[in-house]
Amino acid sequence: MSGNDHPSLSDVELRVRSLESLLVEKGLVDPAVLDVLIDTYETKVGPRNGARVVARAWTDPEYRERLLVDAGAAIASLGYRGRQGEDMRVLENTERIHNMVVCTLCSCYPWPVLGLPPVWYKSAPYRARAVRDPRGVLADFGVELPVETEVRVWDSTSELRYLVLPRRPPGTEGMCEEALASLVTRDSMIGAGLARAPEPGSPA
Repeated sequence: MSGNDHPSLSDVELRVRSLESLLVEKGLVDPAVLDVLIDTYETKVGPRNGARVVARAWTDPEYRERLLVDAGAAIASLGYRGRQGEDMRVLENTERIHNMVVCTLCSCYPWPVLGLPPVWYKSAPYRARAVRDPRGVLADFGVELPVETEVRVWDSTSELRYLVLPRRPPGTEGMCEEALASLVTRDSMIGAGLARAPEPGSPA
């Protein structure tokens, strides 16, 4: 496979695809098992780290300030560090401002706190529309914001990645960090979604 076959993929992504194909061809890797592993890191393990960061910021004002001033150090203090997360900035959503993250050139993404990037984040339509029509993209994700709320789009790079601090849902007063973390979705930390509202009778 040559780079011309997949012009939107980076050299690293092309090498990974070639290696994956070779391993599958030799019977060393089961594609179904690989899909499960990827799904685990994309939607479960990785985003849990970011959810804990958000929950701590919601419950600890001092930590929230540290997170907004020096995201890398604040995140590392919870044990989450590594490649693709060396230089980070946290963007706080408020009643007046909603932040959304995209990587227009490739798919730069804060792996230590969000795991693997979802397929749609890497897709050309998302990367183009997020800049041109962010409200339309949000609507596709089921997010309707008040007209007066400003939507800001941030472009991640290999030097700087972003994590959105979503707004804390109403009705969560008194909930512990663990319960709050369960309300934080991967999409809400990209800005393509909102944190979930608590279920009636949810444990505090």
